Amino acid sequence: MRTASHFAVGLGKREKVRRPQNPVKPKLAGRASGVFDSAGRTVDSPPVTKRRVGILTHHELEALAADGAIQPAVPFAPDQVQPTSLDLRLGPVAYRIRAGFLPRTEPVAERLRDLSLHTLDLEHGAVLERGCIYLVPLLETLALPHDVSGRCNPKSSTGRIDLFTRVITDAHERFDDVRAGYHGRLFLEIMPRSFPVRVQTGLRLNQIRLLRGRTRLDDADTTAEHGASPLVTAANGDAIEPSRLRIDGGFHLAVSLVPDPGSAIVGYRAKGYTGVVDLASIGTHDPLAFFEPIEATPTRRLLLEPEEFYIFQSRERVRVPLHLAAEMHAYDVGIGELRTNYAGFFDAGFGHGGSGELRGTPAVLEVRPHDVPFLIDDGQVLFRLEFHRTLMRCERWYGGPGSSSNYARQGLTLAKYFRA
Repeated sequence: MRTASHFAVGLGKREKVRRPQNPVKPKLAGRASGVFDSAGRTVDSPPVTKRRVGILTHHELEALAADGAIQPAVPFAPDQVQPTSLDLRLGPVAYRIRAGFLPRTEPVAERLRDLSLHTLDLEHGAVLERGCIYLVPLLETLALPHDVSGRCNPKSSTGRIDLFTRVITDAHERFDDVRAGYHGRLFLEIMPRSFPVRVQTGLRLNQIRLLRGRTRLDDADTTAEHGASPLVTAANGDAIEPSRLRIDGGFHLAVSLVPDPGSAIVGYRAKGYTGVVDLASIGTHDPLAFFEPIEATPTRRLLLEPEEFYIFQSRERVRVPLHLAAEMHAYDVGIGELRTNYAGFFDAGFGHGGSGELRGTPAVLEVRPHDVPFLIDDGQVLFRLEFHRTLMRCERWYGGPGSSSNYARQGLTLAKYFRA
């Protein structure tokens, strides 16, 4: 896939490529009904420029793009603006680097001079090798208002193939964090951990959420929202009483080692020394060439091996109403050297639908133990689910009309690149 316009970050050199003749600006969304206050009550919709606390929805993201605060090198793809996030696209060049880094007080390009080994042309596609680190300038540039910051996360399909990614920005010392008022480019660090992958310009491996102020619901608001309409449900879709849930900085949720009806499979383990996963090819790869299915055990326990990559699903189901968004985090480093949840964003409508018709959808968990074997039990808490306010009630939702979602009604599901 060729891009009509980009600026490649070179080692001290700016390379300009032709621009499209008639660039198309993203359409500015108008005012929408159904804004919710902190208690979940409906209030009149303000203009998108009014300062409020919450995650920006598709309305505000499109407005920021129209105003130049989000600057795509080429026009957005039709489904790139998600209900509460924006997909980020790979640019036309990848740098093979010696080590990951944080630029702290200098531009990313300055560090690249010291760390870059060679470049790969992504316009014609290239294979990223397992265990190697790459840095790719993204096609989106930001010029954020002073009160808008951002958080980044891998997309679900990225996490499910054990593709380690994180966003860095100029002169900043945190990964996946975009400080308020940031003006500059975004860069994606990539390291394939289980499989070599083929990538090309325009593919979307990560996403960004933009926000104003403190957006996370506290435990009291989380409990109130759950009481009004369940945010997590049991495996059969029934509501779970708040007294049976641990709500402490969000919901503390568990892994399931019980198979779905009609199946004996409770998880998958990545195989070693596989072929290449072509990330531009959807639904074509043989899952058994890349993953080993794991069957349920009579004890409902599994011993996970160090530095192996596993896929499981949650015991509870997740429901995200249209005035909220959710984010999954590792539960507690105190449980041991266990990396969980590469991908953590849940858009409005996930497991909920447009009018609450869905009774919850399981979360898929990516798990990698470190250092020592790790024994897990069915029902063991492995992650924490936070809910966040949005600025407006979304009029688009995950799995809704025109959505490119692949996991709206998922069970224990591998990435979209594999045949069902």
